[in-house]
Amino acid sequence: MKVLAIFLLGEVITSAGILFAIQGANLVRWPAESFMVDTRNWIAYGIGIAAIGIGLMLAARRMRQRR
Repeated sequence: MKVLAIFLLGEVITSAGILFAIQGANLVRWPAESFMVDTRNWIAYGIGIAAIGIGLMLAARRMRQRR
């Protein structure tokens, strides 16, 4: 159960990071009043956040394999 929770948290964080990056690149204008839209710094922030999420998913996978 713990491994599943870590994996799902990683998926949510990865998805949020991707959304932040594409908002920063002005590819998605949702929500239209978001301060992240067309702000180039959010591309790098989003990639970093997505990398953290991917790291959590990989860690959960390793924890599952050790069982």
